Amino acid sequence: MDWARVVRETPWAPLIAVLAYTPGSLILFPRPLVSLFIIVAFGIWPGIAYSVAGVLLAALVTYYLGRLLPRRKVREIGGDQAEALAKGARRHGVLAVLAFNLMPVPPFAVQNMIAGAARIKVWEYMLGSLLSLLPGIFAMAVFGDQILNAMQEDTEVNYWAVAAAVAGMGVFLFFAKRWAVKYAGGSHLPE
Repeated sequence: MDWARVVRETPWAPLIAVLAYTPGSLILFPRPLVSLFIIVAFGIWPGIAYSVAGVLLAALVTYYLGRLLPRRKVREIGGDQAEALAKGARRHGVLAVLAFNLMPVPPFAVQNMIAGAARIKVWEYMLGSLLSLLPGIFAMAVFGDQILNAMQEDTEVNYWAVAAAVAGMGVFLFFAKRWAVKYAGGSHLPE
């Protein structure tokens, strides 16, 4: 709690929190951990705002990195998934970005570079990225809130809220991944 209080009272900490996602995404540091730390440090609503801003900034930076790199280099980095994402992204924009962000491979930064190299429209790319990250951010908000409750002496942890967040994320991921595999998986990807 002392650490969270110090971070909260540091005027430049929100900026550092938002900026931390970009290098974190490039070294493949888990975004949910960064979001959880930010939510615990700043509270639920500011934490959500800083997390969303940080993830979208990292997504935009790596998207433009993909636009700047030669396409063959992006194909080398992205591997087999690069062409499938590029085809889907050019044709279905928001839905393709949403679908591929719900699949575990390739990593977030690589997906963004592929989307940039595919020249998907920026607004479609950003909207798809935003839609794909919201459920996870809200689950991290519940976990962060309950961690704060556990650290305070006069507040109890609401295990029902934690269970509901876990169950909700499980159900969402189950159906979202099935949809993503059907929509964007290999041979089912629209041409």
